[in-house]
Amino acid sequence: MTANRLIDTGAPPGERTGTDAPPGEPPYRVGRARSVLRVVAIASCLPYVGLKTAWTAGSRLGIPDGSPLLDGGPALAVANGATVLMDGAVVILALLLTRPWGLRVPAWLLVLPMWVASGLLLPIMTAFPVQLAVRLLGSGGGRPVGEGSSEPFLDPWVFGVVYGGFIVQGLALGTLFALYARERWGHLWRGRLRDLPESPTAPALRATAVAAASAALIPGVTHLLWATGSTAGLEPARAADRTSDFYVLEAVGLLFVVVTAVGVLLLAFRRTGRLSLRLPLVLAWCGSAQLACWGGWLSLAGLMGAGEAADRPTAATMVTYAVQMLAGALVVTLGAYFFAERAVASAPAARGALDEGRGGLDESRGS
Repeated sequence: MTANRLIDTGAPPGERTGTDAPPGEPPYRVGRARSVLRVVAIASCLPYVGLKTAWTAGSRLGIPDGSPLLDGGPALAVANGATVLMDGAVVILALLLTRPWGLRVPAWLLVLPMWVASGLLLPIMTAFPVQLAVRLLGSGGGRPVGEGSSEPFLDPWVFGVVYGGFIVQGLALGTLFALYARERWGHLWRGRLRDLPESPTAPALRATAVAAASAALIPGVTHLLWATGSTAGLEPARAADRTSDFYVLEAVGLLFVVVTAVGVLLLAFRRTGRLSLRLPLVLAWCGSAQLACWGGWLSLAGLMGAGEAADRPTAATMVTYAVQMLAGALVVTLGAYFFAERAVASAPAARGALDEGRGGLDESRGS
């Protein structure tokens, strides 16, 4: 089965929609649902890009007096430009997932940016609605998704607009990717755990899984301590200004650590044979992306942070983020080897099915 035939996006069954369709057959086309999702994914970038562009141009829209953003200088301008480019990458991904030239893109060039996008969007998609719910229930005010400074940072409406856009962006882009991946690579995760054949690299994969799960214990214990009220390892300013939002974010961080460990250990040791193969793969994807990419994002923010020493992340905090990145990198490395083996193992069967289909087509033409 070739990549050009794997994306069917609205054509009737049996019609060729790939870029290699012979003359007289329908061209590549996208169904209405995916067209709408593409527009939604692109439109959801506008609030964030618009605000960042306005700030780069000197506007103070949504920035209150006393905000550290007013003293960011060139470093903040560079950061704003970089984040605009990151959000612009969502537009490219939305087109890749729904345009004919997207079928010719190497797998890693699509999967890696989607993994990074998952890691940056999933914590917001998970934590922000819970933070809002907790505040509506009267359990204390706060600032969303990691903002713990006592100084005013942004006007409250900015978080609603930006994070609301991120949630819509994640849902639309995630749905497009799930549909694309199912049709291009779905044969790689069909079946159950018990159906997986033994592999010569199984011992190495199990060792990597244990190493990743062990490394994840460090951020897991840290998030557990912070979520339950401990201030160990916290910078003084953050410890003094904890809100309900802080506790929600730490609980979500702990959740992703657990998700990562469960997914990678299930995949490596296969103790529950009746379980669908898709579940541990989804858990490992989401967990590793959050650990590595969110940990990297927070590390970068900590290294670039300015202000008083009391506001800067402690060494313990930076070590936690670094170990998060290591654990996530180990899991995604294991996943890459797993899919590479699956692709090699399934290649002969796929070629046989394709040859059989061509043979049937030749017979029908000969008759």
